[in-house]
Amino acid sequence: MINFDEYIRNGEPDKKAKASAWKTAIGLQAVDGLHTSDYLKNTATRHIEGDISMDEVKALINGYYQSKTIRTPNDEDTEEADKVSANIARILNEKSFSYSVTGFTSIHRRLFEGVFKFAGKIRNYDITKREWVLRGDTVLYANAEDLHRAIEYDLEQEKNFSYKGLSLDEVVTHIAKFVSNLWQIHPFGEGNTRTTAVFTIKYLRSIGFDVNNDLFAEHSWYFRNALVRANYRNVRKSIEPDMSFLTLFFRNLMMDEHNELKNRYLVVNPPSEWMEGQIPTSTRQVPDKYPTSSIAVQTLIQVLAKQQLSIKEMLAAINLKDRENFMANYLNPAIKEGFVVMLYPDSPKHPRQKYLLTAKGLAVYHSK
Repeated sequence: MINFDEYIRNGEPDKKAKASAWKTAIGLQAVDGLHTSDYLKNTATRHIEGDISMDEVKALINGYYQSKTIRTPNDEDTEEADKVSANIARILNEKSFSYSVTGFTSIHRRLFEGVFKFAGKIRNYDITKREWVLRGDTVLYANAEDLHRAIEYDLEQEKNFSYKGLSLDEVVTHIAKFVSNLWQIHPFGEGNTRTTAVFTIKYLRSIGFDVNNDLFAEHSWYFRNALVRANYRNVRKSIEPDMSFLTLFFRNLMMDEHNELKNRYLVVNPPSEWMEGQIPTSTRQVPDKYPTSSIAVQTLIQVLAKQQLSIKEMLAAINLKDRENFMANYLNPAIKEGFVVMLYPDSPKHPRQKYLLTAKGLAVYHSK
């Protein structure tokens, strides 16, 4: 298996830059629960070693999936992860950068060309996304008719902002807020966080910051969750937007600090055990009666509510793509603990199989 860190620590400058770009590109797939193939990693090694060009990398990846005669349920997601990783690595290895609406949408187009039909196109519909850290709630994203103007406004505000006389602390705080605002627009149907991350890396380089991309590779899911918390407000639950988590990420990125970045700290109203640094084996939802094993199970209960949903519908509702992760951490534990049952229990592979809450699951749902 390729060791990117070995190249980054001991490689020649060209190999070091390539390895850093590939590590970041592959790590960023975690924001959508995606994993790359061993074939992609081996191909990346050949590129780092100088044996093949990025054009040849792209051709090899395309050929690999075109030639596959047997497809597994996870192949579609893995293909997306492989192709997008290669595209990110290409862009991060380039010196050019266009700071404009066109440049921003161009990054999305180049990342997802051949993956999404809407690559590079601003959405013409409104969206919501259930978030794990919000216990199934969503951030309010910009509405469709305002998207182009919103991107233009944020970029113009940043372009006209003067950093003269600011301390590094103040610069980092400002950058974090700029990136947060840009991400909240969410102008594309999918791929917004990966696009924002690549744009951020390129922009920071363009204004003189030689940032360590490894942070995006190793903490990409934290980066996304921190963006969610920075843009979430729920007055009824006394929750206001919280920039502190994202600021910690950028302090590590731009100031070489080593703040602890734990996703469990970002969950709204987390169980007390989590804040004490212990991941609980059970989290009380109905005191002394119905303990659930994880935030994932709690999220699934809130998604199902009084509905009957298929696995595909639940994945979409929770905004997950990794079926294996969903089965292992959400559905199977919920069934095992008696919160969820199959609509057709005697026929697990029924073509119209759906899932619903048990009386025990409904009790937890109504306790929220």
